[in-house]
Amino acid sequence: MTRRLLLVDDDDGVRLVARASLERVGGWTVTAVRSGADAIESAAASPPDAILLDVMMPGLDGPNTLAELQGRAELAHIPVIFLTAKARSAQHDSLLRLGAIGVLVKPFDPMQLSNQVVALLGFGP
Repeated sequence: MTRRLLLVDDDDGVRLVARASLERVGGWTVTAVRSGADAIESAAASPPDAILLDVMMPGLDGPNTLAELQGRAELAHIPVIFLTAKARSAQHDSLLRLGAIGVLVKPFDPMQLSNQVVALLGFGP
């Protein structure tokens, strides 16, 4: 069974590379959107198995998007992994306290992204 992932990032290049990596290397079915509002709409319409969510976005940022998802009973169970350009562990700890299951740092290795996501989610091969 193919797993479905919702990728949320306002940067076109990041969305392009991450989507290609996750689909081609990892075999995921990826829906890619550019904003927190689009993420909530997409997740509500077709709940994914997981969400890879950028932290810093205009409008509804990653932490607030996560809060919105957690506030909806039908979406609260979806695991969220933050994607951030900040490598400081203090920030990562605060993101995990918000309820994310993990934090990945940009720039990421496209050949390893899918394995990192799978490891954080605890999915088998």
